[in-house]
Amino acid sequence: MEAKNRIIFHIDVNSAYLSWEAVYRLQHGDTLDLRTIPSVVGGDVTARRGIVLAKSIPTKPYKIKTGESLYSAKLKCPELVVVPPRYHLYMQCSKALISILEEYSPSIQQFSIDEVFLDFTNMEVHWGDFVNAAHKIKERVKKELGFTVNIGISSNKLLAKMASDLQKPDKVHTLFPHEIQDKMWPLPVEELFMVGRSTTFKLHKKGIFTIGDLATTDPNLLMQWFKSHGRLIWEFANGIENSPVRQDFPVKGIGNSSTLPFDIEDRKTGHRALLSLTETVAMRLRNIRKSAGVLSVFIKDRDFESCSHQRKLNVPTHSTNILYRIACQLFDEIWQGHPLRHLGVRASELYSDDFYQLSFFEPDIERQNALDTAVDEIRTQYGWNSIMRSCFLHSGLNPMMGGVIQEEEYPMMSSLL
Repeated sequence: MEAKNRIIFHIDVNSAYLSWEAVYRLQHGDTLDLRTIPSVVGGDVTARRGIVLAKSIPTKPYKIKTGESLYSAKLKCPELVVVPPRYHLYMQCSKALISILEEYSPSIQQFSIDEVFLDFTNMEVHWGDFVNAAHKIKERVKKELGFTVNIGISSNKLLAKMASDLQKPDKVHTLFPHEIQDKMWPLPVEELFMVGRSTTFKLHKKGIFTIGDLATTDPNLLMQWFKSHGRLIWEFANGIENSPVRQDFPVKGIGNSSTLPFDIEDRKTGHRALLSLTETVAMRLRNIRKSAGVLSVFIKDRDFESCSHQRKLNVPTHSTNILYRIACQLFDEIWQGHPLRHLGVRASELYSDDFYQLSFFEPDIERQNALDTAVDEIRTQYGWNSIMRSCFLHSGLNPMMGGVIQEEEYPMMSSLL
């Protein structure tokens, strides 16, 4: 179908982590809505994870930014309320959103934990005018789930994503090709998808300050300055993008890492931290019905010196115990005894679980799979910390460390073109 006949929605949760936390607290008796005061979801400063993960709209006057340290944010706004992340909750909220959206189209692509593309092409027969349908979806999410979303509408994914950012929160915006010049070109060039800080600096030096400036620049010049990336951002500035809404796009790898609450100085504690990280990676693999063909371990010491090591597995697996055993072997091979502050585990070369190869060297694999599945079901229903290994009691380590979803699980749009 021609791009001009496509109707694509981009659904974006407003201040996702903070909104989900606020709704959860209100549902459990709190009277204060975190969304109405200067507040952020962030790590624990004392545990060296003091980063702003999400912020409320009232923090805007203080110029608090996602990714900056809590220490810096507190200097800007001394009365800032900081709440810790609750990753299991975010997974539940994301899945609840997907459940609603699946009723409106069979073609849905989750772009991140709080962003979803929906192909509404030919759905008007069932749901009426696309703008009215978007408003119905937005209001239904607010009524049933308690949080708000922005919905951008266009003929391709890029413009739909740009549309959802035009004005927040709780809005529906269109950005079709004939609207680009009025709605998108006046925006600062750094607001264009795929134009990062470094590219922005270089564009400013060339006298390019708005998306319109970029769109009207000779693409051959941009390719001289930025190579293939120059052509890409020129096309995006002109609204050119035609990737499909993919229901099952390839996942290249699943990773998990964490800055530790204390320096690791002995092998036993290092192995325990690896187990915590591997628990999360293995659960995610099982959730998308994939097995890892390669496992990597990454370490960073107190002096910020880093090292990594990987191994190709004889038989792909998603077993927590098997992946943990290999992670420990890799760790032992690269750790030189220096105190560690950061650890990471990554599974790659993923294979579908629909075709599983048994191994003579893992005679209890079916039993392990059954145990892993049972544990996953308990954690999904009652929370990630509802069942844990006894070795984590009084250890000072979270039984399942790391973030909720890593970037490589949701590839950037440029990789989908």
